Amino acid sequence: MVMHFFLLFVSNILINNFILVRFLGLCPFMGISRTIDSAIGMGLATTCVIVFVSIISWLINFYILIPFHLIHLCTMTYMLIIAVSVQIFEIIVKKVSSTLYRLLGIYLPLITTNCSVLAIPLMNTKLNSNFIESVLYGFSSSLGFFLVLVIFSSIRERISESDVPMYFRGYPIALITASLLAIAFMGFDGLIKF
Repeated sequence: MVMHFFLLFVSNILINNFILVRFLGLCPFMGISRTIDSAIGMGLATTCVIVFVSIISWLINFYILIPFHLIHLCTMTYMLIIAVSVQIFEIIVKKVSSTLYRLLGIYLPLITTNCSVLAIPLMNTKLNSNFIESVLYGFSSSLGFFLVLVIFSSIRERISESDVPMYFRGYPIALITASLLAIAFMGFDGLIKF
């Protein structure tokens, strides 16, 4: 049982990464990853929101939607949970760290529209995960998001100091870098087989 949880954890971080494999969460990936400080802040904020949403969505799914045969409302319910969670988290960040709040700027409310945040509870529902698997799936997927965001932002900081040809500056070189990072993560594909 512990090995199953470990494999799920490692698989979601390295092999089934939401950004590089499933192409979810690309908006914050491309938008906030210019500096490592903002990437760390966004990664931590997204991790907190995803874990909280995983817990609440599983509880609502298991105790309300399934018993009352309202599973067809899961997407709308999860979107509401995400919106409320992000608002709560935004208030907390504003009170605790005004610097982080300014760094994240418009991207903090955009966690609401981050498709990977919605995909995780939907995947938990589809996989019929128990509570521990659901929380672990959310946590490990968000750690994978955080890891790729930090790696990509550190590469982008280095690229910004390099002499890049004019036609490749900005998003073209960022997309090329992201594709090379995805190829590098493909090397982990044979690591775990379920």
